[in-house]
Amino acid sequence: MPRRESYSDTFTGQADKNIRQILCEDPDEEDNRQRLRRILLNVIKNELTPRQKEIIMLYYFKNMDIVQIGKMLGITPQAVSAAMARGRLRMYRILKYYLI
Repeated sequence: MPRRESYSDTFTGQADKNIRQILCEDPDEEDNRQRLRRILLNVIKNELTPRQKEIIMLYYFKNMDIVQIGKMLGITPQAVSAAMARGRLRMYRILKYYLI
């Protein structure tokens, strides 16, 4: 039975757009955005597992989708999605202390 090649990324809400804006927009735009971007990058670098870090970096910085990342890493899109969800949850849990 052939593997399913289509997979939809169901996490496409406002939080995902906000993360992309923080990471990808011009860092000189606003001091608060710079601070948040530094914090977020430190969290990614220091608090995520190597797999989560790689997937988050490919998804947000290289603008790859879940299927492309799965093919590149040799894992299923479902495994990519699960690792990304765990990484995001960990990032949000840490970031909430900086944002309060």
